[in-house]
Amino acid sequence: MQDVDLKNISDHELTNLLKEGDASAYTVIYNRYFDELYIHAYNRLRDKEEAQDVIHELFAGLWSKRSGLMIRTSLAAYLYTSVRNRIMDVIAHQQVENKYVSSLQHFIETGYCITDHQVRERQLASLIEKGISELPPKMREVFELSRKHVMTHKEIAQQLNLSEQTVRKQVNNALKILRSKLGMTLFLSM
Repeated sequence: MQDVDLKNISDHELTNLLKEGDASAYTVIYNRYFDELYIHAYNRLRDKEEAQDVIHELFAGLWSKRSGLMIRTSLAAYLYTSVRNRIMDVIAHQQVENKYVSSLQHFIETGYCITDHQVRERQLASLIEKGISELPPKMREVFELSRKHVMTHKEIAQQLNLSEQTVRKQVNNALKILRSKLGMTLFLSM
């Protein structure tokens, strides 16, 4: 079938063609639903890049799982449910990340603990500070403004003349680097 013909067929027929590996049917589905799904994701996440990532992951998964696709309702309902589930995953991940960052921040800021653990905590704090000092300069600056000076992403973006998205990415990248550097150290020090 040609693209022109595909644009006029039903979702059910497009789904059947998709299951057979028809890339044109996939393209029509993508074009038919991308904007609506993006707006839906953006309204929930309030982050353009995060919303785009959610929708692109949804469509990548739709293509990779096309042959085993089981749609019990309409295609639109299936896609909206998938987006909702992905949004909930993103929000849950953000909450876990925020708790981790808060506990890391609390650990850095508090200097008291049970006496026999004070030495290990000082060593660990030193390792964390060393890890922070080894970050690339701009990333370190953004991370320290965020964590040590408790500035919002918007405030940092304004101060450093960056976009809020860049600030968010820098903070997330810094956390990933610190987790990977400190992960084994934390495990061995326990």
